[in-house]
Amino acid sequence: MIVYSLINTNYCCRILVLLQKPYQRDLRFFLIALLQFPLLAVSQSAIHDPSDYFLKVYRSAEKIDVDGEANERVWAKGEVAGEFWQLFPRAEDKSEIKTNIRAAFDDDFVYFLIEAFDSTNTYVSQSLKRDASIGLNDGVAIILDPINKKSNGFVFSCTPYNVQSEYQYGTDYAGITYAWDNKWYSAVKRLDDRYVVEMAIPFKTLRYNAGNTEWGINILRSDLKSNQLSSWTNIPVQFSALDLGYLGTLQFDGALGEQKSNISIIPYAIAGGHGDSENSTVEGWSGFIPGNGKNDNHSFHLNAGFDAKVAINASLNLDFTINPDFSQVEVDQQVTNLTRYSILYPERRTFFLENSDLFSNFGSTTFKPFFSRSLGLDENANAIPILYGARLSGNVAKKVRVGVMNMQTLKSGDFAAQNYTAASVHQRIGARSLIKGYFLNREATGLTGEELNDDLSLYGRNAGLEVNLIDRNGVNQFWAGYHKSIKKGIDKENDFYQLGYSYSGRTYSGFIEWADFSKDYYADMGFINRIETHAQMGASYTAPDTLIRAGFKHLYNHNTFTLRPKDSKVVQVVFGLSNFMAFFDNNKLSDKYHSLTGGVYFKNTSGINVEYKIQEDNLLYYFPLPTNKPLAPGNYKYSNVSFNYLGDERKNFVINGGVMFGKYYNADIRQYNLSMLIRKQPYYSMMLSAQFNDLLFPMDYGRTKLWLIGPKLEATLTNKLFWTTFLQFNTQENNFNINSRIQYRYSPMSDFFLVYSDNYYSNSFVNKNRAIVLKFNYWFSL
Repeated sequence: MIVYSLINTNYCCRILVLLQKPYQRDLRFFLIALLQFPLLAVSQSAIHDPSDYFLKVYRSAEKIDVDGEANERVWAKGEVAGEFWQLFPRAEDKSEIKTNIRAAFDDDFVYFLIEAFDSTNTYVSQSLKRDASIGLNDGVAIILDPINKKSNGFVFSCTPYNVQSEYQYGTDYAGITYAWDNKWYSAVKRLDDRYVVEMAIPFKTLRYNAGNTEWGINILRSDLKSNQLSSWTNIPVQFSALDLGYLGTLQFDGALGEQKSNISIIPYAIAGGHGDSENSTVEGWSGFIPGNGKNDNHSFHLNAGFDAKVAINASLNLDFTINPDFSQVEVDQQVTNLTRYSILYPERRTFFLENSDLFSNFGSTTFKPFFSRSLGLDENANAIPILYGARLSGNVAKKVRVGVMNMQTLKSGDFAAQNYTAASVHQRIGARSLIKGYFLNREATGLTGEELNDDLSLYGRNAGLEVNLIDRNGVNQFWAGYHKSIKKGIDKENDFYQLGYSYSGRTYSGFIEWADFSKDYYADMGFINRIETHAQMGASYTAPDTLIRAGFKHLYNHNTFTLRPKDSKVVQVVFGLSNFMAFFDNNKLSDKYHSLTGGVYFKNTSGINVEYKIQEDNLLYYFPLPTNKPLAPGNYKYSNVSFNYLGDERKNFVINGGVMFGKYYNADIRQYNLSMLIRKQPYYSMMLSAQFNDLLFPMDYGRTKLWLIGPKLEATLTNKLFWTTFLQFNTQENNFNINSRIQYRYSPMSDFFLVYSDNYYSNSFVNKNRAIVLKFNYWFSL
């Protein structure tokens, strides 16, 4: 009822306008989908009871050595959890692969001993590199919800070769931070009939309420030889293996106390040199660059700074950074962009990752009022120097999470110094529902002269409120939100609304969403890929490339039907139907598409899928994509079909490929995708990925050919020493870049990096810039 009350009379009138011709035929797709949701909602999964899955944790009276051996007395005393359920490929069947789990604790750690039985004594392990996903490797994972309120969780996983991975996430699984790192310990023993994993996770690493004796827990087991993923709790097949609503109970034999000292300091020091032919910072470089660029294109660079983590209490954490450096962060994997809109790249910088869902999980997948990559990076991912940053995040009550962040950047080239503030509150209601709000503020600092006359650059502020209602078993979900931006001189057409519903069933899953963006809604600390569009204002490339702002509204519906044959080499047959329509403020069509997909996926992890897509775009301005001249304004209707093949991911030689052909605006399009992986598990791998787009426009527009080639070579000599080299040749961006990185983890969470970065113009191979960086960091725990 809360959601429906947010649909005011004004919105009902707007939807009725959209029902008029010529959009009646298209909107039938949405209306049929919308009407079927209430009928489907009556079919729900059984309510999950965490007490059905119970694991007792006993206190150890002796020191536990993390060595992969059950020598301590507490392991003989401890209860054993077993009898796993399959998640894939035969969901809701008992797993025939035996796994035993025990747990223990002392004043500083919670321990897990996991026996993963395996008669073959051979394992799929694609890499020894840290953060190797157990979705691509044999291994086990512990999922913990220390607050036990289904608001956020931690995952710690380990492969048979003792490759660690950890990540953090909230209720919105799009907010999973795979790059989140923290200090914990593990050891593995590989025996003839099993491998044994022993983990020690510091209480300092986790956020929990002191005195609480029950946590949420689940255990996952991946066995890629049989292509089987299994779970201790029985999770319905339509839900993620990480679903916080389907955890069991971890009960401690006694209350947990406060951690008396919980301070971590991670200082770093770097040395490096760079050459800059473009008079700009090098991609991935984030220190202060001496020289004026034109007269001093080559320089040597020394820098230092530190990060720190301070636990205010067991559930609230303060992070801060002084002069941070992210030169060791892997470069973005580039894509060819055939749309008129920007691409959303993921955040990889460590400081922004912990509890990131508190700030980032507003809006929807492609519309983010807050997106941390807008802080300290320009639109080309070049670093803007950061002076300091601080973030307070965690639980202030059992059902209340808060986040407050502040960051100050320095002036860099044409970018003025900026101060950024973000504040967020998440209030849990009922079993799984949530009310959350935020406030954002970007303030330019140190502006002088003519800069003070640019009202839009002075500041940008945003505020919003969202409601997310989820039933207890997670099948039905409603969401609604209202968001507003504040800038000097703008007092109207500066908000956006969203409203949506999703259903997650065993055979059918789907969602529908309505959103309305006013043209003067600004997200200075976020990402919205449609309000701003680059367009060519004239009919030739001599005309200026101009940024156009236009409000819009969209209606988006996606439906998936999944069949799971029994006793077959085929594990899934999937059909999908997607419908998307975007309209300008005057309710005239901007663009739309209808997509029909089908896929067959096999037990050996291979699969094939096909998509047929019908599109229509109403160009109001020239679109600068063809080779000879920009595409003229007008209405374009076109369709295309694509075929894709996915190879067996477990093999040492894997081929994936695809082809798309049909129409693209007024051009004939041929798109070819190919990736080849050659490796010697788990030590060496070479991946070659390539995409070629051949666009044959009418004669006066010419023929556009776009290449994207990305070889990647990786050597993981041990689980402490890694070397990765990534090359990308991108004709659309006129860029060829080389990024090579050696990482040596000489102590837990303490690293040595040697990074080489080089950028060239792809059409001439003239150098743009290059850098070599040597970096050390060390994690001190106080």
